[in-house]
Parts: sequence; C-alpha cells; structure tokens
Amino acid sequence: MNIIIPMAGRGTRLRPHTLTTPKPLIKIAGKAIVQRLVEEIFASFDERIDNIGFVVGDFGREVEEDLINVAKNLGATGQIFYQDEPLGTAHAVFCAEKIMSGSCVIAFADTLFKSDFNINKSVDGTIWVKQIDDPSSFGVVKTDKNIVTDFVEKPDVFVSDLAIIGIYHVKDSSILKREIKFLIDNNIKDKGEYQLTDALENMKNKNYKFGAAKVREWLDCGNKNATCYTNQRLLHHQKNNVDQTSQIINCEIIEPCYIGKNNFIKDCQIGPDVSIEDNNKIEGCELNNVIMQSNNDIRKIKLKNSMVGSFTSIDGKSAYHQASIGDFTIIE
Repeated sequence: MNIIIPMAGRGTRLRPHTLTTPKPLIKIAGKAIVQRLVEEIFASFDERIDNIGFVVGDFGREVEEDLINVAKNLGATGQIFYQDEPLGTAHAVFCAEKIMSGSCVIAFADTLFKSDFNINKSVDGTIWVKQIDDPSSFGVVKTDKNIVTDFVEKPDVFVSDLAIIGIYHVKDSSILKREIKFLIDNNIKDKGEYQLTDALENMKNKNYKFGAAKVREWLDCGNKNATCYTNQRLLHHQKNNVDQTSQIINCEIIEPCYIGKNNFIKDCQIGPDVSIEDNNKIEGCELNNVIMQSNNDIRKIKLKNSMVGSFTSIDGKSAYHQASIGDFTIIE
C-alpha cells in the first residue's frame, strides 16, 4: 500500500509560524503534524506501507530530507513530488501519479484524527467522515447503510452532516488516477479547482462502492486557536512526558504536559496542556495551553492559549494573555 500526503499549501491562517516552517512540520507535543498523521494511518491498517509520497511546494532541501526521514522511521520509502500551482485537491493528488497503483491512502496534512474502526474490505474505497453541526465549509457525503450515495463539495444548502475530513482509501488507485486525468484533460472544475470529490463521484457512477468510516475525533491545525486545542487533546491522549535531560527547578507542572530535551525551566507554573520542545530557557513564567517550539529565552510572562515559535526572546514586562509569536521575535 502507498500513502499520498498533499501538503503544498502555504498555511496562511497559521502565520506567522508558517512563514519559516511548513505547517505540517510544526511540532505539537514532540512530533510534527505530518508525522502524527502518518503514524495514525499506520495504526489503522494491517497492510504493509511501501511508499509515502509527499506533495510539496518550494519548501527547500532540508524540509524534504525531514519528510524522507518520517517515512524511513516507519519502514517506508519517502518520495517527494511538487505542486507548483494551487489547482485543487484532485490536482494535488495527481502530482503523485507515479505511485498511484494498487491500494492507496490519501491524507491531507492539515488534519489529525482518532479512530477505532477496521477498513471494510468488501468495498472499493473508504472515506473518513465526522458528523458536525455546520458542514457548509466542507465536502460532505450522503450515505445509505454506511455506503456513500453522493459526494457534495461545500454545499450551499444542507444535504448531510457527514463532513469529509480529508482522508481516503482506494483499493485500486490507478482507477482514481484515470478519473482525475479525465477531469484535468477536459478542464472540469468546481469552484475554480479540480476537486477530488468529482473524481470519486465519477467512480461511484461507474458502480465502484465507497464506505463511510466515522472517526471519533477530528483535530484541525488550521489556525492558532484550533492548533492549541489540538495540542490540548493530544496531550490528554498521551499524558505527561518530561524528558530527563531538562532541568526543572522550583516549578509546578500541572498535567498533562510535554517537555522536550535540554530545557532549563525555573520558578514557573507550567500547564495544563503545555508543549515545550527542545533547548528553551524559561524563567518566572505561567504557561497554560501553550505550544512552544525550540531555542527560546522566555522570562516573566503569562501566556494562555498561545503559540511561540523558535529563537524568540521575551522579557515580559507586560503580560500577553493570548499571543501568536513567530520565529526570531524579540519582545522587551
């Protein structure tokens, strides 16, 4: 089986953090978003994963090497593909056409999930869905006894509350490749883009059957508030994790928290729901529901529901109750 991860988007809603780091590589509780996504897919299947194709923009060689290592650490071969123009979800998947053969999972890299299901092997594909209150901003499916009867992209009127979360499985991805190529060759677009749901709809109309698999939790990393909530949920799943190389002096650590390697933390209240990556110096602070990356020097500040990048210096003469602070920032 192969996995395709489209991740070429700019992540504009998560700026300033995505100005220096592609969103799927931002770490939450010690792991990059894309690594967590791939690990969850591995846990959901009993098939061997051969290739993971990452569809990227101009992210640079260092980022590409990080992605290759994500695949390698899971026993798969990582491959890099490029999407130079944002022409839609179907176009993004088609950029990895080289590995579109046989069983394949497609997973867009701005979402995480928790599930307890087994794939229905009697159908030709599976669509991961979550029941939500307002599905108007998402692609949705209509179902009959857990079999998909219709795909609708961002419906203007209510047709279903089962939102497609951006993860799909097809038994034979060469058929999907053929349908996407048909869309592109004939310039068939919806809302100005080539939509993956249109290719899946064409397959359904040719009597290929898709099952709908509900996830119990769908976690978004689209903006700062959503990412802080995702951090909170992930920490509650994995509980406390404090690396022994970090020095923690005269601090109250309120579970759950993740604290990475070689941090120096003194006279602080940390938690709940705080993720601190590596090599930070933090003194006299109160942090609650905060994601902090690496190599920061943070003093005398109270932060809640906040994100802090890397290589940042803050001497908090005033308290920022909520903040989104990018890399290489100085606040005095």
